[in-house]
Amino acid sequence: MSRVLLYSMLLVAGLVGSQVVPTLLGDLWPSASLVVRLGTMAALAFIMIHVGYEFEVDRARPRALAYDYGVAATAAAFPWIFVSAYFVLVLGPDGSWGSLEAWKPALLAGRFAAPTSAGVLFSMLAAAGLSATWVFRKARVLAIFDDLDTVLLMIPLKMLIVGMRWQMGIIVAVMAVQLWLAWKMYRRLSWSIRWPAVLTYSLVIVAVSEAIYQGSKLVDDVVPIHIEVLLPAFVLGCMLARPTGADPHGDDAREGHQEGPEDEGEQRVSTIVSAVFMVLVGLSMPALSSLMSGSGPGWGEVALHVLLVTCLANLGKMFPFFVYRDEATWRERLAVCIGMWPRGEVGAGVLILSLGYGIGGPMIVVAALSLALNLVLTGAFIAVVKKLLGTSAASAAVTSDEAL
Repeated sequence: MSRVLLYSMLLVAGLVGSQVVPTLLGDLWPSASLVVRLGTMAALAFIMIHVGYEFEVDRARPRALAYDYGVAATAAAFPWIFVSAYFVLVLGPDGSWGSLEAWKPALLAGRFAAPTSAGVLFSMLAAAGLSATWVFRKARVLAIFDDLDTVLLMIPLKMLIVGMRWQMGIIVAVMAVQLWLAWKMYRRLSWSIRWPAVLTYSLVIVAVSEAIYQGSKLVDDVVPIHIEVLLPAFVLGCMLARPTGADPHGDDAREGHQEGPEDEGEQRVSTIVSAVFMVLVGLSMPALSSLMSGSGPGWGEVALHVLLVTCLANLGKMFPFFVYRDEATWRERLAVCIGMWPRGEVGAGVLILSLGYGIGGPMIVVAALSLALNLVLTGAFIAVVKKLLGTSAASAAVTSDEAL
């Protein structure tokens, strides 16, 4: 768990930096924030390419994939609904629950609570030595799907704020093409998976995404075309072929095949990228002083709202506990739910988008602090997951011994 502790400390360092560095840099911060944003995107793309490379898709069982997507979408919908309702009913003006104009910003900002941080979660679970467990495999599927669901749902949410725009159709088409490529080209691309190559892929994905974004801003600054790097990076990882006959988790993936990401040098680079990613995710948080208005609630009241919103958001993530009864014990199902609690880069992106549409005030402050709180507690969440799985394994061993 030492690596989990290190990652947690780096997250906290990044969060503290996000509140201090903008003031220290002054006019230089806009340029520095661009570097932070692009660095975060590159590190996330690097991580997600590896996630896609390790992702197992049983194409003979599309119904199982559809079921997992349904579970992930539901587990993303409950936190979103709970938090959005809280924003309107508790933080909104009296009687605003019946106003569509009050619900519009709440529905957009409240979506921060829906997606699990795939990059943070996978890095933390791997650091805790849980990458060979059912919980890791299932959390990997659910986290990717709920991030995908969030990216998809952001399109109608943007339409709700700005109206029907042609850019949304382009984004939908691009996403559909990516998903089709992931399905048709699964494990067919014989490119290197060594870290210099993966880093190159990541930088190219970021460069293309940013070029499309900046180019579309010249056409329409209000609704630019933003292709999130998470999906193309994951799709590329799915398309990359593995050595013939190699078990990606076995010795033959390391012996005689130097193209896999399993050797010690590759693992060291992945650890460094994950560590840098933790800092950058923290730095990506908005400065709270710029969000808090003088006429808003005091910090004590804000702290109470943050605690309640965080509890609601994490309560909504408990849906997977009630499914997968035939696949796992209740401890494993509970561990998956708790493992889905960390929020991060996608949630922060939702808040940044909300700020870009002029949404602010206590609602965004509470959302940002709730996101930060979940990030800070990520190490504790993973420790609970490991405790649950350790207890589960011990119980299974006792049962096996009694049977013998």
